[in-house]
Order: sequence, then structure tokens, then C-alpha cells
Amino acid sequence: MTDRRTGPAASFDCFGTLVSVPRPPDPAEAIATRLTERGVEVPADWADAYADRYVDPAERAELSLPVHTRRALASRGVDADPGVVEAAVLDAFDREASVLPGAEAALAAVDAPAGVLSNCAVPGLVPRTLSRVGLRDQFDTVVTSLDVGWRKPDRRAFAAVAAELDVPVDALVHVGDDPDADGGIDRHGGRYVPVDGDLTALPDRLAETGVVDH
Repeated sequence: MTDRRTGPAASFDCFGTLVSVPRPPDPAEAIATRLTERGVEVPADWADAYADRYVDPAERAELSLPVHTRRALASRGVDADPGVVEAAVLDAFDREASVLPGAEAALAAVDAPAGVLSNCAVPGLVPRTLSRVGLRDQFDTVVTSLDVGWRKPDRRAFAAVAAELDVPVDALVHVGDDPDADGGIDRHGGRYVPVDGDLTALPDRLAETGVVDH
């Protein structure tokens, strides 16, 4: 077995950091539309069913949105195929995305292992979005909170992407737009690099961390 790299390595949040994707104005309605298109009978009080809580998760635990949707349907006596529900939920959130300014140049400048770490409860949404805008091949790995079971800022989320990049957590440089979620890396020994929708100056800022070789 080879020794783990000492780093550094870079990880990036996805939504709001690398890409902009509009959320559906009413997620419950958007999911209902996609379910109906697939022949699933959506109950008349769907908004109430969708809004109910069906489990009491641990703090920062991630819950699958398709699983939640199936529980909401089941609470009204509707038994839907898991694959159909998952496809409907993905389609409800899979919207036209745009790359934020400077993101492509910033990623091209990174000279270290790089991955994505995104809080996302919709299976497949993050890699599909990155592929759609032509960024997926820029990364060695894509990790979501749903993959791990824990949301940023939980240490286990950062540890998962660090393991994929073969570095310890404290060697991780994490770029993101949410000080609470993404900034959690600071509490775990790594380094947080905040962005605000424009990554034009990011290569110079990353040069100070060692993940960009000027």
C-alpha cells in the first residue's frame, strides 16, 4: 500500500460556486408534475404530504429526496416504483445551468488533485449538471452529501472527498460560497476559500494555498 499524499488538494462546492442553477419555485409542485407525467397518481393534498416529516434525522444527516417523496406518497396510500420516483425527482431539479464567471479558468489553473463536494439530496443531479456545462472532466472525483450520508459542515463530508483525493482532511483546500457549510473545513484543519459568484481572482488566491502553480 502506498502512503497517502500529504497534499494539498482542492475541493469545490457545486451550486452557487461553480454553476448557477435556478431551483424550482415550488419543489413539491415540480415533483408532482414529473410524477404525473410518469403515470403516478399524486394525491390531492400533495403539498401537505410533501411538507410532512417522516423521519427524525440526526443533525447534519442527509436524507434522499426520492425516498422522502416515496414516503409522502405512501402516507396517502400510493405505492410508486422507486426508479420512477427517482427519475421524476431528478427531472424536477435538472434545470438549465450556467458556469459562473471565472470558474473554467480557475479550474484550469489548479495543479493538484481536485474534486467536488456538494450538499445535494437528489441522486445524480451534481454529476449531470457538471457534465451538462462541460466541467465534469475537470475533477478527479465528485462527492455529494447523499453519497456520504452527511452534509457539510460535518467532518465526515469533507473526509469523504479528502479520501477520494488521497489526502488527509487537513490538506484540503475547499472553495465555496456558504460560510456555514463550506467554511466548516476550517474547523477540521483544512482551509476555506470563499467565493461570491465570480471566480476571476480565484487562481491568485489559490496560489497562496499551493494548489495552483504559478
